[in-house]
Amino acid sequence: MDMTPTIAIHLSATLSAVLVGPVALWARRGHADGPKGGQRPHVRLHRAAGYAWVTLMLIAALSALFIRDFRLPNIAGYTPIHLLIPLTLGSLVVALRALHLGQIRRHRRWMTSLYVSACLVAGAFTLLPGRYLGQRVWGDWLGWL
Repeated sequence: MDMTPTIAIHLSATLSAVLVGPVALWARRGHADGPKGGQRPHVRLHRAAGYAWVTLMLIAALSALFIRDFRLPNIAGYTPIHLLIPLTLGSLVVALRALHLGQIRRHRRWMTSLYVSACLVAGAFTLLPGRYLGQRVWGDWLGWL
């Protein structure tokens, strides 16, 4: 599989989401100097990073629809990792709906879970030697094993 424009868009969005996600999560935690010595969140930073992260996740999920791999076990080019597309889109809907309804704890749980599962866990799977990014990262280095 070669680096196509679709893969470049997907890769750019996912790597950016991995970097922006912690900013959104950290900004909500806040900093000292809050009322009565408590935490005062960086609301504007959280909101900006959150919007950016959601946009990047949408780009990543939607671009993944156009990336197909016929070498791995698949159905019409869609491999098991493609099951993350509806999971990601559904999780974003649930998390944003919770926010709209003022269910902040639920929103936080869904967004944190989505970051861990879609960015960190799925990202780790893409580094497997048989995957495109795994081949790019590891190259022939694993060939000597």
